[in-house]
Amino acid sequence: MGGIIAYSDDIKIRHLGVRKSTIQKHGAVSKQTAVAMAKGARKKFGADYAVSATGIAGPGGGTKEKPVGLIYIAVSGPKGDACRRLDLATGRNANRQRTVSEALSLLYECLTKDALASPRKFK
Repeated sequence: MGGIIAYSDDIKIRHLGVRKSTIQKHGAVSKQTAVAMAKGARKKFGADYAVSATGIAGPGGGTKEKPVGLIYIAVSGPKGDACRRLDLATGRNANRQRTVSEALSLLYECLTKDALASPRKFK
């Protein structure tokens, strides 16, 4: 359907519908923001499922509270939302690749769980 690269808080707010108060209270790198991003993408694109990731891939930008390698991935679907925290300790490219892999894995888990919860009957 589409995608949004939302590095800035402003893009998260304006294009994905993340509340400014969510970012102020929990930070751009948080479970709450990741879930809000996925929900916002799902709504914006009219999709059944949406995936989001927010984090600090490195090499800089980390703090003691939120170090490099802290990533949150989320999936929003018709039966609810799921979020996973990643604590990675590799370089920027490896962190980004691992994030994509983990996000697709979480999406697969949600799709499988949803399909098992409401199996379709075929004629």
